[in-house]
Amino acid sequence: MTRPVIVALDLDNEKKLNELLPKLGKPENVFIKIGMELFFNEGPAIVKELSKQDYRIFLDLKMNDIPNTVYNGAKALASLGITYTTIHALGGSQMITAAKEGLIAGTPIGKNVPKLLAVTELTSISDEILHKEQNCNLSMEQQVLSLTETAKKAGADGVICSPLEVKSLRQNVGDNFLYVTPGIRPAGNDKDDQSRVATPAQAKEWGSTAIVVGRPITRATNPEAAYEAIKKEFN
Repeated sequence: MTRPVIVALDLDNEKKLNELLPKLGKPENVFIKIGMELFFNEGPAIVKELSKQDYRIFLDLKMNDIPNTVYNGAKALASLGITYTTIHALGGSQMITAAKEGLIAGTPIGKNVPKLLAVTELTSISDEILHKEQNCNLSMEQQVLSLTETAKKAGADGVICSPLEVKSLRQNVGDNFLYVTPGIRPAGNDKDDQSRVATPAQAKEWGSTAIVVGRPITRATNPEAAYEAIKKEFN
């Protein structure tokens, strides 16, 4: 089975979206990540429309609120035709369970329930920030493992984590779980604002289920060629 390479569309309006999407290839061959910028500017309608066009969609809004609010939010998102969506694992087990229940309740009959991915620690978080600003005494590896175990027990389908942590997570949490990893940079690319990064080949070696890649594809001279090259390297 081909492992997905998800293109992070860090765009803030539909005009930019319509300029980029044709450069990535046929919709049925493209898996995209829509984040806060585009969703907050264009709303749910743009997600529904892209789903109708056969794009697979990872809607990355990182919900983090009281369980009832998250339940209702997830219920609404489930009707949009998305494949993945996210919450923060730091929101706790009750919130994670509520999100999963909301996705199930909101999914139209005959459609697949979106996969719920829990964000552990953002790939922009360094060990220094973890200890000095989050006041966490655990190592990054221990913290991510703890959050992953909580997420799985609470009903999440997988986690968002750094590729550097996947091997350990598979050993401790198991293979029957999704490990979706941002922070991917092909050899020779800048890290930009990421602290914990890996190449597509390293992500494959360490066991990532899917990878998320943004600027190395979207800012490439030929985005489709860059996308296909990363797919090849990851698979």
